Amino acid sequence: MNETGLPRYEGVMTPRPSASRRRSRWIMIPFRIVAGFVIVSLLVVGLYRFVPPPVTWTMLFDSHGFTKDWMSLEDMDQNMPRAAIAAEDSRFCSHHGFDVDAIAQAMRHNASGGRIRGGSTISQQTAKNVFLIQGGGFVRKGFEAWFTLLIEGIWGKKRIMEVYLNVAETGIGTYGANAGAMRYFHHDASRLTRAEAARIAAVLPLPKKRAAVAPSGFTRRYGNSIAARIGVVQRDGLDACLR
Repeated sequence: MNETGLPRYEGVMTPRPSASRRRSRWIMIPFRIVAGFVIVSLLVVGLYRFVPPPVTWTMLFDSHGFTKDWMSLEDMDQNMPRAAIAAEDSRFCSHHGFDVDAIAQAMRHNASGGRIRGGSTISQQTAKNVFLIQGGGFVRKGFEAWFTLLIEGIWGKKRIMEVYLNVAETGIGTYGANAGAMRYFHHDASRLTRAEAARIAAVLPLPKKRAAVAPSGFTRRYGNSIAARIGVVQRDGLDACLR
């Protein structure tokens, strides 16, 4: 008790934070989340510049399990990256992650009806395959664009192609060109013929529905077209950034 007869309280009373201060704390939360995401994504992308991605979300969610066998781009037959460029992204070495012309063409084609066509580059597909889940609409596309910019700036073209050819799905439960070569042709990707590389590339858009062995119909015609364009890629130096 003090002299006034009231209870004595030890210590100093701390004032409650004002309403404006509490609001500022809540406002800072989104900024901290964004800053944390940026820092973590930079660290992971930087790590994968030197270390092979151990697994992807697509592999983890594959109900068939997954088989993969990493092979460096230097050890892989030149026909394989050339086939990927011929099939997926003819301007891979000249764009900076996004092919504006291909995106515009895809939009015009899709607006006219018929089979849906994508305009994603190999860089965009690599960003999606390594860091994100399949699907997700415009939200995923936003994250895809962010990671595409990062890998273009931190990895460079050779590393992007190397990772792409090691994580892309090449068959049911099969990931990477090397695992695909062993599954379909019973040898590794260090000695792929043009026809074999072209067949693997032809499977990439729909790996669960297309077969690289004894293909028929559209897959066979598409594979033959890719095989012919491999020579164009080599002749015109469309793979110059990989040498």
